[in-house]
This record gives sequence, C-alpha cells and structure tokens, in this order.
Amino acid sequence: MVRKIFEKFRKQTEAVDFVINNETVLPGESTLIKLSVGRIPSGNRITIDAHVFRGKLEGPTALILAGIHGDEINGIETLRQCLEKEVFENIIRGTVIAIPIVNIFGFINFSREVPDGKDVNRSFPGSMVGSLASRVARILTKKVLPLVDFVIDMHTGGGPRFNYPQVRYAKIDNAAYELGKQFGAPFLIQKPFISKSLRKIAHEMNIPVIVYESGESLRFDAYGIEVGFSGILNVLSAAQMLPPENYKQYKNIIIVKKTSWIRASYSGLFIWSKSSGQQIKRGEIIGYVKDPQGLKSVSIISNKDGYIIGHNNAPVVNQGDALFHISYEQDELIY
Repeated sequence: MVRKIFEKFRKQTEAVDFVINNETVLPGESTLIKLSVGRIPSGNRITIDAHVFRGKLEGPTALILAGIHGDEINGIETLRQCLEKEVFENIIRGTVIAIPIVNIFGFINFSREVPDGKDVNRSFPGSMVGSLASRVARILTKKVLPLVDFVIDMHTGGGPRFNYPQVRYAKIDNAAYELGKQFGAPFLIQKPFISKSLRKIAHEMNIPVIVYESGESLRFDAYGIEVGFSGILNVLSAAQMLPPENYKQYKNIIIVKKTSWIRASYSGLFIWSKSSGQQIKRGEIIGYVKDPQGLKSVSIISNKDGYIIGHNNAPVVNQGDALFHISYEQDELIY
C-alpha cells in the first residue's frame, strides 16, 4: 500500500502536535493557515491560503497544491471541488495540506508567472530577499515541505497546448511511480526533473512528487477535472487516509517511457484531425496546416506509433511551433 511506502519519510512520527507557520493543528481538527508572501503596490497584503485537515489517527502528511502557474485553473477547480464537497473532512489518519492557489499574483493577472515575469516553478528553493517568485518558493520550501511525506502537484498545458490527463514522475523515484499508479490517470509518463522546480527540490528532501497534467491554460476541462478529483481520492484511499470505498480503480494505464513533439513545417491555419488520447500509427495523417489564402495544404504525418498525449489548440501556428505531443516506448498496465 502507498501508506507503507511513505512511512519511512514520516516527518512527525509519534508527534501529537502539528505546527505550521507557528500555528498548531491538533488531531481531528481543521483550519485555514495564511502564509504571508508580501504586498502588491497598492499596499494590500498577499497570502497563500493553506487548508489543513488532520485525522484522529497518526499517518502520513500529503500536500496537494495547484496554481503554481497562475493561469492553470483546472487544478484550482479540482481542489475547490474537494474543499466544497468536504472530501478532506473525512480524513481518518494523517494530515492533508491543500493549497488551491500557490501563485496568487499570477492568478489575479491571468498569467503563468508573477508580475515581474519570473516562474515560481523555476525558482525553488527560493529566497525571502529575491523576486516575488523566489519568495513564494521559499515559503513552500521552509514552512510547508519539511512537514510533508508526499506531494500531488496539479498543472495544465501551457498556453493553448492541451494535455490529456496524465501523471508525470521521475524514473529514479520509485515511490512517485507507485503513487502515480494509484492516482489512476490514463497515462503515467517518465519525465526527468527540471532544475529549480518544486519536484526537484522535494526529491532532494526525500519527498516523492507526482505532477498531474490535464487541459490547457485559462480553460476548464471537465474530464481532466473529474480524473484529477478521482485521482486525489485514489491516492488518499490507498494511503489509508480515506476509507477504501473512495477508491476508483482504473483498468488500463499506459506507462510511457519517452515522448516527442511534432512541429509545424509550415505556417498557417492549424486543423487537427486526431486529438489527445487517441492512438496513432507511424505514417498516419493527424492534422493539417493550411494557407489562409486557400493555396496550400500541408499534411502533418505521425513519425511514430504511439498515443497523442497533448496537442496545440491554437488556430494559427508558425513554422516550428509544437503541434502534437506523442508518446512512444510504452507499456500497458492492466489491473
């Protein structure tokens, strides 16, 4: 079970008190902790809201967060639904820290980054005398991660690039691989650590992290939200933090070892004929780039056998733009 995997990483074994940002949360209690980040030019203070839920029994601590990139709202909506439906109120053992919006600056400005142009997820471990992004990263690194046993980090594709529901994990992180299997998204994809990312710094602290990707920026994707909601329940149930009846077992998970992008060889209007989630064959036509004057049409040909795990929803593309994200070297895990 997932709970056994993470027992060796327990940060507060045998501890009765759970202290975050100098506030104590006792077994069976829940509270909202406000982590101060700084002030905007108007003088208003910006905080990160961390919802903390403790079961009555000892167990692991899960950090579930969204909105590190402020325009990636599918994860924010998924966690909002969890809070509205009081999912975490039913925690039996352990602790859940739920942060629906990490990058409040980017969320307010409909932006991936904070207003100074920095990416929070490229700013870890951060510094309290650095940029706004660096300050947000530092608060998570110093005040939250030391309490945590595992992390579910929720994202979407950047800009108009749509991601079919998928979990990403690092090849060298066996605990994250097991966690990803329990989550139950259609695709489980090996992806190396990115320098200065939350996943990288957490790994250095012996904390396994999975990244859930679904949909695109600034747009809801109902299926991706549904899979994300079920995935959170699956992991917490497998860790024995929620009752087992919350577990929704998936029959098929595609485990992907490698991916690549097919890019536009011609500028124009982009029309896809195959979309994310579909299986494709090498040599198959999966879309077109068409001249807006109606003079030319260029077929987009799959260069591999595999699945489309992401595609570009932009109607107008330039030469070299990423169009289709293709998986290959994969295995099918059947429960």
